[in-house]
Amino acid sequence: MQTKTPKDIDEYIAGFPKDVQKLLTRVRATIRKAAPRAKEGISYKIPTFYQDGGYLIYFAGYKNHISVYPAPRGVDKFKKELAGYEGGKGTVKFPLDKPIPFDLITRIVKFRLQQNSEKAKPKRKVQ
Repeated sequence: MQTKTPKDIDEYIAGFPKDVQKLLTRVRATIRKAAPRAKEGISYKIPTFYQDGGYLIYFAGYKNHISVYPAPRGVDKFKKELAGYEGGKGTVKFPLDKPIPFDLITRIVKFRLQQNSEKAKPKRKVQ
């Protein structure tokens, strides 16, 4: 993992070995495809996508895995599938020595889009 804050996602990805760069580039493309209106940035020294007034999803490369945050571990439709991966309450770690489940990443991003959209809706005033 990087020690200095990269200026953008390209610089972040460039700091990894070529084989990991390819995977990180594909994770980025997967997120872009699932959330084409999202803006890219760096937050907490890692790639971040923002939409609807807040962060949407983060991803990060490590020595032995790629992580995606937040992971919807507590959501029924994801519980079983995410149980097969290590990670904390809101994190999923995809080991580099196994195929990265890009379809799962797409579904997580779409789920997060739905969550952000709900939060961004104006609150109805009760009369």
